[in-house]
Amino acid sequence: MTVIILTNCPAGLRGFLTRWLMEISPGVFIGGPSARIRQALWDEVQKYADTGRALLAYNTNNEQGFTFETHDHKWHPIDHDGVTLIRRPKDQPAISAATPPTGWSKASKRRRYGKR
Repeated sequence: MTVIILTNCPAGLRGFLTRWLMEISPGVFIGGPSARIRQALWDEVQKYADTGRALLAYNTNNEQGFTFETHDHKWHPIDHDGVTLIRRPKDQPAISAATPPTGWSKASKRRRYGKR
């Protein structure tokens, strides 16, 4: 089983993938091509994705039963003692409840934070 998920990619790339895989939702392709075809499809996705992002997941013979690859994602797969995990970048510090974000009206600040 092979799953390819595209985000913000050209429509021509989606059309290309429909030759080999079924599009079950916009940008989500699923199918069962051979390993050679899967690699050829992934090479084409990486070549034509432009500024879009792509994710490939497929069955394999390991402890998890699957593996995945990413293209231009902020999250990256890493190997940790034979198990593939996702490394996410550090998030920006959250805005505390004491200081509402700029751009809100004074009335909405009063309602949200109970200031009179």
